Amino acid sequence: MTTIEIVEYRPVWVCEFNTIAQQLRSALGEHAIRIDHIGSTSVPNLAAKDIIDVQVSVANLDDEAVLCCLQNIGYRLSPERTKDNIVGMDDDSVELEKFFFLQPSKQRRAHIHVRETGRVNQIYPLLFRDYLRVHESTRCAYQKTKIELAKKFPNDPQSYYAIKDPYMDAIYQAALAWSDKSSWHPDQSFF
Repeated sequence: MTTIEIVEYRPVWVCEFNTIAQQLRSALGEHAIRIDHIGSTSVPNLAAKDIIDVQVSVANLDDEAVLCCLQNIGYRLSPERTKDNIVGMDDDSVELEKFFFLQPSKQRRAHIHVRETGRVNQIYPLLFRDYLRVHESTRCAYQKTKIELAKKFPNDPQSYYAIKDPYMDAIYQAALAWSDKSSWHPDQSFF
């Protein structure tokens, strides 16, 4: 069982993402519309689990070539097409479909999320990341929540995520309102 441990922000996470992204870009070529650093390690000054989250955005989730390219370079599909969970959305919605890969053996721990461009679950992590980059008080509150949950449930991921994920969805609702006011677009830079 993996222990949930939140560590202080590490600037090296950006370099580690860049290395992974370069490998993915070489393998996927034109199949990847964009490759983004997402999750807590993508937000400066935010404590996180020491796992690099990467989102690969594709035109069509049914493109078998994407799966083959990733598996050919050692990424492990876990276990097949999965779904994200967003409070208020139907669990069966295609807007939540994705593929989830783990890093090749003996490589830096990473989670690769393959999502279809324009779907809710593809936009969510980009908007969430940028909102936390801009809103320090929300970032600090989110960090405190994650640290406390990890202390309370270090060996119980189910309980950790049962509380953390709906909290993230509440932040996402605030981020949606901010995106309307600020004309946010995923190609803007908030780094």
